[in-house]
Amino acid sequence: MAQLPPGIRFITSFSRDQWYRAFIFSLTFLLYASFHLSRKPISIVKGELHKHCASQVELDSSKEYAAQIQPVKKPFNASQCGWEPFDKSNYKQLLGALDYSFLCAYAVGMYLSGLIGERLPIRYYLTGGMLASGLFTAMFGLGYFYNVHNLWFYIMAQIANGLVQTTGWPSVVTCIGNWFGKGRRGLIMGVWNSHTSVGNILGSLIAAYWVSTCWGLSFVVPGVIVALMGVVCFLFLIEHPKDVSCSCTPSSSSKTFLNGASRCRIQMPTLNAKENGKPQDAEMQHLLTDSENCTLATGEGRHGTSAISFLGALRIPGVVEFSLCLLFAKLVSYTFLFWLPLYITNVEHLDAKRAGDLSTLFDVGGIFGGILAGLISDRLEKRASTCGMMLLLAAPTLYMFSAVSKMGLEATVVMLLISGALVNGPYALITTAVSADLGTHKSLKGNARALSTVTAIIDGTGSVGAALGPLLAGLISPSGWNNVFYMLMVADACALLLLLRLIQKELQCHADHTLFKEH
Repeated sequence: MAQLPPGIRFITSFSRDQWYRAFIFSLTFLLYASFHLSRKPISIVKGELHKHCASQVELDSSKEYAAQIQPVKKPFNASQCGWEPFDKSNYKQLLGALDYSFLCAYAVGMYLSGLIGERLPIRYYLTGGMLASGLFTAMFGLGYFYNVHNLWFYIMAQIANGLVQTTGWPSVVTCIGNWFGKGRRGLIMGVWNSHTSVGNILGSLIAAYWVSTCWGLSFVVPGVIVALMGVVCFLFLIEHPKDVSCSCTPSSSSKTFLNGASRCRIQMPTLNAKENGKPQDAEMQHLLTDSENCTLATGEGRHGTSAISFLGALRIPGVVEFSLCLLFAKLVSYTFLFWLPLYITNVEHLDAKRAGDLSTLFDVGGIFGGILAGLISDRLEKRASTCGMMLLLAAPTLYMFSAVSKMGLEATVVMLLISGALVNGPYALITTAVSADLGTHKSLKGNARALSTVTAIIDGTGSVGAALGPLLAGLISPSGWNNVFYMLMVADACALLLLLRLIQKELQCHADHTLFKEH
């Protein structure tokens, strides 16, 4: 018999379950990357919506914009200084309104999204959200082709887009959580979470290609891409491994149950506690490292239980603490997202394009930070302690960044990578692995329908911080950039303080587990 070709040997070396998991990993990665792809154009197009005319002088903000235009070589009209209504002297407030309308709608809608999503099939819910997101993203760009100059048209497009985009995160996290067990969930989701940076980069490239010639296409093209990915979602997304007769967790030998590589923990300490007559504490029994509940995979676990309520989700141990922690962590991350290019421009005296290119290093550091956080948390089996360690290092790093970045470009590059890793590491871990862990917490007794609501609560609370961070930075920055960094350090300290109780529980749990093994 002839030897199989190398490519065929490679394909057959993986099991059917592994191929399905790789497919779902890649598909959900691309689906959520397309969401971020459609969010990025607004930051690129802002420079086209308002242009700094050489003839425009801002001497008196109370005067009409037309009165500020001085005839030089030929008269300018308002449209030559930007796109009405963003061509006025209050353009910063108007452009800011576009950002905050999206972020606030996203934050409010996220709380409702999880409750709705867990009552509907994920594939239908996510497909509908992506089609609607494509429509509203393209709608913003259609204002260019139909010569729309009404501010409320653009604000309503942003609000509608912010609401429908809340369908994305709870759905993809629920799906990826169904397919991957807790053994290496932190590492897997750390790699998977890089879809945010990939989507941002692709969105920037697409929007930048059209922005100078026809900025409407900077929105229409991403809108079409998101809608097409919605069709792909409808055709190919598999919500749960049991739908295609796959195992509920990645295949592993029975020995791995004990060594933590792919952990379905046998609750021997619980039996020991009962024998000693000691009351059990749900949080003390392996907080965030409890068993991968295979009941979630059964038909009864998936369809026989009612959807969890909002208050019921809040009662899951750790949800409130991690939600509030993410609020402050996301506040820091989104402040960098919106204000970092301007800070680099002011400090390094670079043009806008070079400052924008340099600011992407913060996202590069964030990719490594998310992967590192997942890897460490898997190895230590301590999600809260991993987040706390990175937050503890982040605060002094931000102070160093504000001081070192003034010493030259090379120092700025290094600090951007380090700061990005430490700031985005906890943010990535909480929104992915922690959300999936809490949504499958053993206190739910096998109710698989809670994951969407838990994810929405955590990310929705974080989105409040995402809206507040850029707003506070805009208010504080006129008094000096150092004050902005002080605000970010305080936010990091608050995030750490909110996790102290969970960190204490994890350390106590580890001590009890070690004591049990010795006996």
